[in-house]
Amino acid sequence: MLLELKVENLALIDTLNLRFDRSNGDALVVMTGETGAGKSIMMRAISLLSGGRGSAQWIRSGADSCTVEALFETGDHYRQLRDLLVESGFGDADQILFKRVISQNGRSRFYINGSLATAKIVSEICFRLLSIGGQHEHQQLLQPAMHLEFLDILGDHLEMRDQFRSLYEGWRQAEKQLQNLLEREREREQRRDFLSFQIREISEIAPEIGEDERLGTERNRLKNGEALIRLSRECHNLLAGTVTENLTVIRKNLEQLRQLDPGLEKLAEEIGSYSFLAEDYSAQLRSYSDALDNDPARLDTINARLDKLTGLKRKYGESLADVLAHLSTAGQELEVLENLDAEIEQQRKTVAALEEEILAAADTLSTARRKTAAEMEQAMTRELESLAFDQSGVEVRFQPVEKSSEQLRATGFDRLEFFFAPNPGEPPRPLAQVASGGELSRLMLAFKCLLARKDMVETVIFDEVDAGVGGEAAESVARKIKELANHHQVICITHLPQIAARGSSHFRVEKKLTAGRTITSVSRLSEAERVEELARMLAGESVTTQTEAWARELLDKGKVAA
Repeated sequence: MLLELKVENLALIDTLNLRFDRSNGDALVVMTGETGAGKSIMMRAISLLSGGRGSAQWIRSGADSCTVEALFETGDHYRQLRDLLVESGFGDADQILFKRVISQNGRSRFYINGSLATAKIVSEICFRLLSIGGQHEHQQLLQPAMHLEFLDILGDHLEMRDQFRSLYEGWRQAEKQLQNLLEREREREQRRDFLSFQIREISEIAPEIGEDERLGTERNRLKNGEALIRLSRECHNLLAGTVTENLTVIRKNLEQLRQLDPGLEKLAEEIGSYSFLAEDYSAQLRSYSDALDNDPARLDTINARLDKLTGLKRKYGESLADVLAHLSTAGQELEVLENLDAEIEQQRKTVAALEEEILAAADTLSTARRKTAAEMEQAMTRELESLAFDQSGVEVRFQPVEKSSEQLRATGFDRLEFFFAPNPGEPPRPLAQVASGGELSRLMLAFKCLLARKDMVETVIFDEVDAGVGGEAAESVARKIKELANHHQVICITHLPQIAARGSSHFRVEKKLTAGRTITSVSRLSEAERVEELARMLAGESVTTQTEAWARELLDKGKVAA
């Protein structure tokens, strides 16, 4: 249940801190106030905590950010929720503290028990903690597309539906893969000829990695063959002639000098080594010049080979390694094409098996929904009777659909719509055609009561669920909300004095001018203040002694009803 709500710098709210304690009488919390006093801001704050969209425009003028915090208590019956908290890294705790901060740049930060969280996980957790029924939800009843959602929530079919959706998506993916294979089969011959040509072209040329670089180096030598031969021979002749001969004479003379003066031994060794190096370099130059080839035919052969290799790189990759990789890929694809018939047959079997499985799952889901629909019709009849709908009921009508794969959707076979007969003797009609605003309010309340009794959530919040309701219907709505508060924490924003009088605690929302600025404040009312507020709700500005007496009577009646 909601223990505390704290709001700072949201719209007209400067600072607000509300505490609730069901054990001390906060079972049915009512909030009242003049139109425009700021009751909608309260709902906006709770919506923000639930992961709803935020805007920098909602930040109070002059503030850098707005903050909304809520503290919830979780009991043992919230075991799945607490397991989700543990799985999400927020730990196991008896209380959950939500916090949301919206900055001037429009960005939001979510926190759970002091740790950063995502909007998705916050929304998922809040969905299990509280239910919000606002005026906009009435319009959902007019949308047949939402009726299946209501039924699945009421029947606890969401997990089954999610499992079905996973099967459905797997089946559709398998069908898509089969269609791709069939498309490839239609293009197989053309593709096979194309791949065979590529493989043949690359295989006939038979390139080797690095071959183009080696041939390029050789081509450069051949193109400059005459200059290379001339220069290398000239270097050899110079080194093999005077230089080598003189170094030989010097080496011999130093040998004699070393014998005469041992101090010259190091110098004799170094110059001797230079003499031998000169002879070795001379031999290398001779071998290099003798090996040089000035063969125009060889140059033509290399140029022709390089042209072929360049052509392959132009078609299949930037390097010969890329060309060979393409050869391997093309070979693998060709092998797949050769085995395509067997792959298609196997994929057909896979699709057929998945289709059989999903048809069975869809049928199971449909059967469960029809059972829930029958139970819902009976339950709604009882709820509507307690809401001043005599002999009225809601009927769930399923469209006739052939149970084939062609009729499947991600939600199953079922297309349904809620019909409503508000008056005895008249046939049921679609809600959009027969329900007035007040009737929609009571219908939504009936739905919320059914969902709440399933203990899906402990805290139920109603935002002017009494819109368009008056007279006897107002009394019935007040009794129903009070009844719901016997086993749930209920927070109700209302304009009806009948509901306000039944509140176990009463808060008034009002706008005040403080230091030249308008602020919205929320205060818990005393017994006397409740009489004053109820009188205002009954007569507006024309409060009389009689009105106050009527207000006290309503308040006393509400206590008796408790």
